[in-house]
Formats: sequence, structure tokens, C-alpha cells
Amino acid sequence: MMKRSGVWAAWRFGVGAAYLVALASLGGEARAGALWAYEDGGPSVGTASAGQAAMALDASTVRGNPAGMTRLEGNQILVGIQPLILDARFDRDRDSPFGGGNGGQAGAVFPSGGLYYSHSITEDFKAGLLFGSYLGLGVDYDNDWAGRYYSQEATLGTISIIPAAAYRFTPWLSLGGGVGMQYATLDQRAAINNQPTDGAGFPDGQLRLDDDSWAPVGYVGVLLEPSADTRFGVTYFSEADHEFNDAVELRGVGPNLQQSLGRLNGASADLDITIPQSLMVSAFHQLTPKLALMGNVTWQDWSRFGETNVTVDSANTTSFTQDRNFNDTWQLALGAMYRIDQNWLVSSGIAYDTSPVKNKDRTPDLPVDRQIRLSAGVQYFFTETNKIGLAYTYMDAGDADIRQSGPVRGTVEGNYSSNSLHAIALYTNWKF
Repeated sequence: MMKRSGVWAAWRFGVGAAYLVALASLGGEARAGALWAYEDGGPSVGTASAGQAAMALDASTVRGNPAGMTRLEGNQILVGIQPLILDARFDRDRDSPFGGGNGGQAGAVFPSGGLYYSHSITEDFKAGLLFGSYLGLGVDYDNDWAGRYYSQEATLGTISIIPAAAYRFTPWLSLGGGVGMQYATLDQRAAINNQPTDGAGFPDGQLRLDDDSWAPVGYVGVLLEPSADTRFGVTYFSEADHEFNDAVELRGVGPNLQQSLGRLNGASADLDITIPQSLMVSAFHQLTPKLALMGNVTWQDWSRFGETNVTVDSANTTSFTQDRNFNDTWQLALGAMYRIDQNWLVSSGIAYDTSPVKNKDRTPDLPVDRQIRLSAGVQYFFTETNKIGLAYTYMDAGDADIRQSGPVRGTVEGNYSSNSLHAIALYTNWKF
């Protein structure tokens, strides 16, 4: 009897430990469920972000490279709206021992966009404001799908507000930068498997985290103009360290599992999440009066992003770090702009991003591997002071093969039959 009780206690403890790890995974999903959005609601959506740090053609340079404001005449403002349409459908290769379907359409339509303002204090000294998001999105699966114990919903939204300034030191060198705040909101959910302790047929419970956070963020930019037709830009965005502090909400936990998880209910759970730093190097060259070529190389620090620090403050404080084995990523982008006449300008671009995670480490909250972007855009100039634009980017996020299995959380094996993002930007730029 004592031996059986000891085995049962050990099993119950193991299940409780598994859900502490699940708690860390929820924090990871908050980040991994998100994507870095190169799409800024402006003209670079039509070039797959190619030249974003070197174009400096309108107020969107406040986002692409603040140093580029020194090229702008007068005061300028760009306002863009940009729905992001995520299409993600998982196909199982095998069934989970706990049942469940494919998850249905895990994507959705996410609103985004940007507002960028550049103000001329003097010919060489500019001030500006960045208001927009460069990281967001998430996934939302059917509640009863095969991977419900890994993730049912993983959503993170961010908005950054950064005042900026720029100064032209020489005819060929400008520097810019700014420091501001980033707001992030987090909503994460995963099912709790009651079956191992409370028997087959016992309904699932749910583990949920819902909170928001503010964190300082900054960026700096350099613009080099060796000639009237050629310029190079470098932009660095700092990381943003968010601390989400919220009660762990448990619903529908079985009576036996409650003994090992009960101390989590109502406890204070602190999740430390780091939005990655990035470095973009861009080039822009006006090849002919009508044709311009541009390109980017971008690095992002996703390896830092893959570490989740969790502290559960209850009767017994527990702290640990889960490393999800993320890799730093690189992007290569190439694009072109062609001016048809004084009123019309068209653009196109292509970009390739390496995967932030290997197949063996991928989980359902981030169904991406390598990314390929194809973009096109058109701008119409009403006058010298006003233009409107429409741009589109299609992103292929790969098959995103997943191979995850565990005694408590079940099996998720398969890939995504559809896995893409559509970004549509409609914007206008005013000079005054």
C-alpha cells in the first residue's frame, strides 16, 4: 500500500511538473506565436522591405531609418492602414493518444499600420515620431484539437511610440535615433489534461495567462550618401524586456490533479519576455532617372528571444528558465522601383528569411520555418506634396514540420498544408 501510494504521489508530482513546464511554454508561445513584421504600412511593403533603411523618400523613413529624415523637405506625415491575413492549417501525420482534430483555421485577420511624422527644425536638424508595431500576430486553434495541451491560443500584440531626432553632420553623413516605450498585450491558453490522474473521459481543464506590459525601447540609424544617386543605411532596434505579472488562471482541473496544481491557482506568475534586437543594413541606387534598385541584409537576435524566465510566487516560490533553442535569423531582400511618369511609380521585391527554429524544436505556437516574401506596390502622386499608395506582400512561411510528443501533452506530428501571410498596405503621405 505504501509502495502504491509512493508511485501515485510520484506520478502526480510528475504531472504537476509537466504543467509548470507548460506554463513556461505559454510564455514562450507569447513570443514565438509572434512574427517580426518588416511590413510598416508604407512603400517598403511593396519592395519586401528592400531598401527600408536607405530609401528615405517620405515620412516612413522615421521607422526605416530615423537618420533619413535629413533628406526630407519641410514637414511630412505618413498614415498607413495594413490588415495582416494569416492562413495556417495543420495536417496530422498520426493521431494523438488523447484524440483531437487538425485544429482548423488557426489564422485570422490582424489590424496593423503606422503613423510617422517628420518635422524640420532646420535644414539639417529634424525631429520625428514613430507610432506603430513591428511585432505581433498569433494563432488560434480549435479548442479540442490534437495539440490542445501545447497551445489553444497564443497571441501577442505590440505598439511602439518613439520620438526621434536626426542631424546631418556633413553632406554625406547623417545620424538619427530615438528612445520611447513599447506596449505589449498577452493572451495565452492551453488545455490541461486531466486523464492521467482523474481517468479517461474526464474533461479537459485550461491554463490561461492574460496580461499587458510596458517596456523601454530605442533605435539608432546612420545614413551615408557617397553620391547623389547612391546611399547606404544602417538601423539598429534595441531589445525590449517585458515583464508580465498576472495570476495563473486554472479552470476545470480534476480533483486528483488539483492536489499538485492547486498552489498555482491564484499564484503570481512573472514571465520575462524579450522582444529581439535587430540590425538592418540597406543600399539604394538610382540606376537611371526612372529605375532604382535596393537591397537589405538583416540580423535578428531570436536566440535570446527563445529563453523564457518564469517565477511562480505562492507558498513556495519557484523560478526556472526554459530554453526553446531558437536561432538567430538572417534576411536577404532585393527590390526595385520604376517611375512610369510624373504621377505613377511601381515597385516590386523579394526576400528570404532563415528559420528561427529547427524542426525538432518547433511547436504549434510558431508555425514557420524559412520565410519567402514576394511584394508589389504602386504609388500615385497627386501633387508634389501628396501621394497615395497601395502595396501587397505575400509571405510563404514554409511547411513548418512539427514533431512533439509526451505522456501528458500527447502527440503533435505533421506539417502545415497552408501557411502564409498576406499584408495589404494603403497609405498616404503629406508634405507641408
